[in-house]
Amino acid sequence: MEYIIVSACLLGMKTRYDSESRPDEGLLKALEGKAVVPVCPEQLGGLPTPRSPAEIVGGDGGDVLDGTAGLINEDGENVTEQYIRGAEEVAHLAEILRIKKAYLKSKSPACGVTRIKKNGRTIKGIGVCAAQLARAGLELIEAG
Repeated sequence: MEYIIVSACLLGMKTRYDSESRPDEGLLKALEGKAVVPVCPEQLGGLPTPRSPAEIVGGDGGDVLDGTAGLINEDGENVTEQYIRGAEEVAHLAEILRIKKAYLKSKSPACGVTRIKKNGRTIKGIGVCAAQLARAGLELIEAG
């Protein structure tokens, strides 16, 4: 059986920082009958829901993994460790289930594939979990 990783919020699960979801109806329809593995890297990294929104400071998710950037939440707390831990957990899940594809939430500091939010604006960049999965060789599709 072929499994596909999907950001849990895209499936309608209330896992976002604000305890909301962002269901993607087109994606839900496209995934009907497929073996979907919902993930929320922030939760897997130990952050609660709801939680203060965080942004990557000093680069993007690849830079976070390389140790040259970090994540600070709205309360000024450093949450880099939790984002890295969550990314590692999702990558481990992909490895043990031999997952090759992931649909990830756009603009997220964890899941953004080509775009992340910074200072209230959408900019080019990759999230921490997306960067980890890309390094593991998964095909990444941005959704939502």
